[in-house]
Amino acid sequence: MMMRRRRGLVGAMATTAVVAGTAGAVRHHQDQKYANQAAQQQAESSAVQNEQDMAQMQQQMAQMQAQQAQQAVAPAPAAAAPSLTDQLNSLAQMKASGILSDAEFEAAKAKLLAS
Repeated sequence: MMMRRRRGLVGAMATTAVVAGTAGAVRHHQDQKYANQAAQQQAESSAVQNEQDMAQMQQQMAQMQAQQAQQAVAPAPAAAAPSLTDQLNSLAQMKASGILSDAEFEAAKAKLLAS
């Protein structure tokens, strides 16, 4: 029977250290790989978000410019002419307050009714 030579305590410790060191290096490499992937995904997501924000801002600017152009082109609303009744009431008030004489009132009233 042959006797096998056993490794000593130092050999066992050295083997354990090599295995643990290799495992640690692999783990460190995997952590870096995942961190790089996460950073890349975040950068891509940020770029897409920036593009969407820019497109939205451009759309809003175009809408504002269209509104401004429409406001510039649209004519101002004309002042509403007073109705015939309003004009006659105004003449009657001027006559009552003494601003118009009877003859002036009748002439202005005839002119309004003729037009």
